[in-house]
Amino acid sequence: MTWKLGELPKALPPLRRRQVLTGMAGGAALAILPRSALSQGGKVLKIRGNANPSSLDPATGGAGSDHVYLYNFYDTLVDWEAGTLTPKPGLATAWKFEDPTTLVLTLQEGVSFHDGTPFNAAAVKFNLDRNRMAGISNIKQDVASISEVEATDDLTVTIRLAAPDTALPLILSDRAGMMVSPEALGNDPEANMDRGPVGTGPWQFGTWTDGEKITGTRFADHWRNGIPGVDGIEILVIPETATGLRAVQSGQVNIAYQLSENQQPLIDRMPNLELVSGPTLYIYQLYVNSSRGPLQDPRVRKALSMAIDREAYVNATQAGIGEPAYMNLPKAHWAWSEEVAKLTVYDPEQARSLLEEAGFADGLDLDLRGYPDQASVQRQEVILAQWAKIGVTGRFQNAPIAEASGRFFGEEKLGDLLLSAWTGRPDPSLTYALMYSEDSYYNPGRVAPPEGYMEALQASRETDDQAERVAALATAQKLAMEAQLCIPLSVRYEVDAIDSSVRNFNANLLGKPKFRDVTLG
Repeated sequence: MTWKLGELPKALPPLRRRQVLTGMAGGAALAILPRSALSQGGKVLKIRGNANPSSLDPATGGAGSDHVYLYNFYDTLVDWEAGTLTPKPGLATAWKFEDPTTLVLTLQEGVSFHDGTPFNAAAVKFNLDRNRMAGISNIKQDVASISEVEATDDLTVTIRLAAPDTALPLILSDRAGMMVSPEALGNDPEANMDRGPVGTGPWQFGTWTDGEKITGTRFADHWRNGIPGVDGIEILVIPETATGLRAVQSGQVNIAYQLSENQQPLIDRMPNLELVSGPTLYIYQLYVNSSRGPLQDPRVRKALSMAIDREAYVNATQAGIGEPAYMNLPKAHWAWSEEVAKLTVYDPEQARSLLEEAGFADGLDLDLRGYPDQASVQRQEVILAQWAKIGVTGRFQNAPIAEASGRFFGEEKLGDLLLSAWTGRPDPSLTYALMYSEDSYYNPGRVAPPEGYMEALQASRETDDQAERVAALATAQKLAMEAQLCIPLSVRYEVDAIDSSVRNFNANLLGKPKFRDVTLG
């Protein structure tokens, strides 16, 4: 098997937690929200969820919003530090590269699945083989570097790779490392547990009422001491952030995560709440089809980027909560590069000069794509206003996320640019591969990255020395930004509202909260 990287798919600033002082009435709208169906007698953590899951099977789902549900029912082989995404032990207590293409995992002893069957090396082999080979798996690319998995003994797994891949431990902190019970699937890798998850996680699955709520109850035999911190969990599906904020203010839920940045002033006026905030890997950006018309010229792409005042963009669209994005990572990330960030500047005069050099002195009209929600439309208006200063015009054709993205990235390849976002991956090399590789779905023009780009990515996965990885990733990011293959705009900060009973809840750099440590006072 020949493996190519392109086939694969700093410390966090202190989190902002503050008591807020004044209030706002909850309103009668909360009457439409579902009531708890969990049994009386134990503490139940109630959470506002922002979307109905696509699936509760980690191998078959496809939405980034699924993780917040999956983390409750599944543990991962590798975990990560909330502030940095540095890998740490999970179901695997240790891992070691015996040689560049052999990764050995040592497993936690005494772990069982919710159905009572043992978690062991055979279960890990079943899961990894299912993830990389089953027809129903949506995460084959995540583990494409794996060529063979061996259950060496009951608590040891040997993973053989087609090429060196030091990013694999962090990849195993995501969907690919979520362990499902083979017995619950009848040991059939093509079976699924979309609607009935059986893992080793803090809570056992209870119920799922589509579009309303998902519940779970404490897994008494969980291998972590004191985990979970509450007896039950209930996630209410409340897509609208305004309703979600009212829910936590009124006591309908204890936590409302991923609220809009523009809601922070409202949180500031609500009693008995705390704001939990911090940077995430969620980057608002313009995806560029570099194979279309004027956008084939890197000077045009660079001009579009240089005409954007990112500080003003953050203030206008995110109420000043967030940070300008000068690359595909936030400043808090260990692979963020000061040198690369300097390549992205606001200089409308130079932007005009670049357009003139490219033959567009009289201006440029673009076919733009986006989403119809109010926040997206506001972002579009800010971009168009800034581009107008250099003679660039355009019209956004908006459609729901799935439709607009499918038309832009898929076979139709409609539109010059798409205003959307990138939600990040635990390891940045996977982000860079998925965004810029020639055959990647997220590279709409299927344009080859600059010479040396793929080699730099491969170099980042051939070493586990972080300094060497930082240098290799900086080289790759520098090449991508010089070619302006996409236009990063801003970093979204987590904006979560919690009530005064919540303890031990923190944001994380991935932007997808975990609740296993949360207790209720």
